[in-house]
Amino acid sequence: MELTPQLATRFETLQTRYPLKRSALIPMMMYAQDEYGFVSDAMIAEIARRLELHTVQVEETLAYYSMLHRKPMGKHHVQICTNVSCMLRGGNELLEQAKKRLEVGHKQVTSDGIFSLE
Repeated sequence: MELTPQLATRFETLQTRYPLKRSALIPMMMYAQDEYGFVSDAMIAEIARRLELHTVQVEETLAYYSMLHRKPMGKHHVQICTNVSCMLRGGNELLEQAKKRLEVGHKQVTSDGIFSLE
């Protein structure tokens, strides 16, 4: 994958910053997402290659962290808390209102690409 010069420089810096290459995995994914808006399959393969990991190791880490995305999100990403304490304060009702207002479901993007909901 062809990286922008800025991202390539950031990746090279990260690779030398940590005693274990794998330690650079999350920062690399964060920089990639900042640059492209999400972490694509091609980027997963590039990061795995640079850190000498299997792609599945990168995918597992990516799946674990909710702030990392495998598909493009909206320009404005709306997150609504629905854990137990938020649920007791109306989080589920708020989520349902947002779904109706934006006309999207959980982890979906509006047709104009402006909003995503989670």
